[in-house]
Parts: sequence; C-alpha cells; structure tokens
Amino acid sequence: MSAPRSPAVLTVVLNYRTPALTLRAVEAALVAMEGLVGAITVVDNDSGDGSYETLTQAVRERGWNRVRVLQSGHNGGFGAGNNFGIRQGLPDGSVPDFVYILNSDAFPEAGAIWLLLEYLLAHPEVGFTGSRIHGEDGGYHQTAFRFPTAFSEFESAAATSPISRLLKRYIVAIPEPVEPLVVDWMAGASLMVRYPAFEQTGGFDERFFLYFEETDLCLRARRLGWTSVYLPGSRIMHIGSVSTGMKTWKRMPPYWFDSRLWYYTKNYGVVYAAVATLAYLAGAAISWFRALVGNRAASGPKHFTGDLVSHALRCAWHRRLVGRSGMASN
Repeated sequence: MSAPRSPAVLTVVLNYRTPALTLRAVEAALVAMEGLVGAITVVDNDSGDGSYETLTQAVRERGWNRVRVLQSGHNGGFGAGNNFGIRQGLPDGSVPDFVYILNSDAFPEAGAIWLLLEYLLAHPEVGFTGSRIHGEDGGYHQTAFRFPTAFSEFESAAATSPISRLLKRYIVAIPEPVEPLVVDWMAGASLMVRYPAFEQTGGFDERFFLYFEETDLCLRARRLGWTSVYLPGSRIMHIGSVSTGMKTWKRMPPYWFDSRLWYYTKNYGVVYAAVATLAYLAGAAISWFRALVGNRAASGPKHFTGDLVSHALRCAWHRRLVGRSGMASN
C-alpha cells in the first residue's frame, strides 16, 4: 500500500512594476515553503516596463527551480491576474490542493505558510485562512473584517461613539484577534484558499479591477458553506500599496467606487446598493452637523462624499440611458 500523497500548494505572486520587491517576496516564500510540496508562480500583470524579462532572468540566474514566471498579457486587475496564475496549475500540469496568494510587497515569516496549510488540513469546512499582517515598524495592519452593509456604511460615515456602540456588530474592521477566529473576509495580501472552494466559487470576479474582490470571493464562498479563519500565528511583514500607489492618493480613484457599487449590486441588488449609498450620506450628515456645532473639521477622507455622490449619479444616469436604449430596440 502506497503512502498518502502530500498536499500540494501553489503560491501565486502577482507583479505589477515592482520586480525588486517581487523577488524579495518570492525569496521569503521559498524559505517559508521548505518541506512543502508545490511551486511558486509569479504572474507579471502586463507591467510593460521590462518586469517580465527582469524576473525571468533573475529566477534563472538564482537557480530557483520551484519558481516560474508567466506573462498575463493583460492587466485586468488583482483578481484577473491571480485567476490567470491559479488556472495554470502546477508546473507538471496537475491541480494544486491549496493556493496561497501572496502580495509582491509581503514577506512571510518562517512557519507562516505552514500554519495556514495545517489549519486547513485539520478543518475541512474551512475554505480560507489568512495571516496577521504587520508593517515594517511592527505595527498591526487591519486584515480581518466583517462584510460591509448599509449599517456599516452609516456607522463609518457618522463616526459617532453612540452610533458605533449601537451598531458594533456591523463595524467592518474587527479588533485585532489574538486567537484563531472565524471572520467574514480577510485581505488578500496573504491568503490561502482550498482549491475546491476556489473552483466552486468560480474564482475571483474579474469585473472588480481592484478592491472588494476578496470580499466578494469570501461572501460567495460563505454562501456555499465555506468559512474563513484568521490565524494570528501566521505572520507577514507587508509594506503595502506599492504597486497601486495608494499612499500618495489624494482621493479615491474611480475604480474603487466602481468596485464598491458592483459589490453591493451583484450581491444584494441595485436597490440595496442605492440604500447603502444613502446610508453613508445620512451618516456623513450627522458627522457634518457635529463638526459644525463643535467648530471642528468633519471626519472622513477629503472629497470622498462628493466623489461618492457624483459616481452614484453618473452610474444612475448611465443605467437610465441603457434602459431607454434597450426599450427602444425592442
């Protein structure tokens, strides 16, 4: 009788114009994967800056036999790039048992990947495990969350202690867990996925260019019976927002609002999406009133509310025009 086959892990690292960081992430992943069956796939998401050639040459020169570099040929965003890498499978053409998604600016500590895998092996009902992520200074990065709702939109915009206490169970950000905890969703900087869960959900929805794609994937998996567990013992150092440039943003880009709207619309319907936006505006009105009375600046990102309203109005107008053209063609 042959010994049972060891589970295979495919690690996917998505690169977009950060080849030096990507190589550093791959090097850390190789160390963390010692003793594991599997491989690492680096996907260059059509960087167009020579990243693919740089990565390919570096992997060859360093003799990283467990690593291959692929070119997606199209920058469809985070979800599309990871889907591409995952669907290539392992180098021998076989399907992995688990997929580990690692950001190009995230560096797993020793044992981090093993912990994610071991928990999944011990808990067959769990579809996703995620890591505790910290910055270069050791500070905790928020990565464990509840699903966003109209209630959470209202609470976050109001930013008022009595309202936050009343709606505590709807606050999206979960206080830092110190023990393994079932959560709604986790950030994709360090996320292990059971392959059958990935397949059953159909993978990332590529209509999300960036942001909300992990939220949506975990929600669809939850509806199919898969849970997500945050494991604080699995530790990752994360620089954050390098390829997106988010640290330098003065306001949210249009695709963030596109992703938010699509998340609510596809999962709860267009009416709920409108209610969620109105809930945010109601909360923002409370924040503005408190700021006016208290003679202080209102909370929340500058320009955010105005950008949210203008985006919602543009989308509503577009939907109306599309509806009219559809009626005219009938």
